[in-house]
Amino acid sequence: MKKKLSILLIEDDVIEVMKLNRTISTSKLPHEIVEAKNGEEALAFLRSDKSLPDIILLDLNMPKMNGLEFLNILKEDKVLKYLPTIVLSTSANQKDILACYKAGIAGYIIKPLKYEDYVLKLRSLLEYWSLNELIKA
Repeated sequence: MKKKLSILLIEDDVIEVMKLNRTISTSKLPHEIVEAKNGEEALAFLRSDKSLPDIILLDLNMPKMNGLEFLNILKEDKVLKYLPTIVLSTSANQKDILACYKAGIAGYIIKPLKYEDYVLKLRSLLEYWSLNELIKA
């Protein structure tokens, strides 16, 4: 049975945030998005009294604290390290991909240029995670 997901989107690009929100809206998906503009903002949210997300969608190239720095801090936390984190990046650099997997990500998706391809990938990603047995950290 599909579940409604609580998703933390860590993305500094307003266009990318709009794209994800539009994809969820036009696909009539029930998921809830919480946005953070960078790793510092995301960590502040995760360490607040608010409930934790089911999954994290993470961009790599951000100001203040990049995605890899965020990942390394997240995976050192004894509670937060269990949150499935999926990287959404324009980088196809093998060093970036390897570094993210070494840090403990659940997946790495290269953002396609065509909007239709983006929608297809994101729908598949969210479908997969809405079928998973997720634990609340």
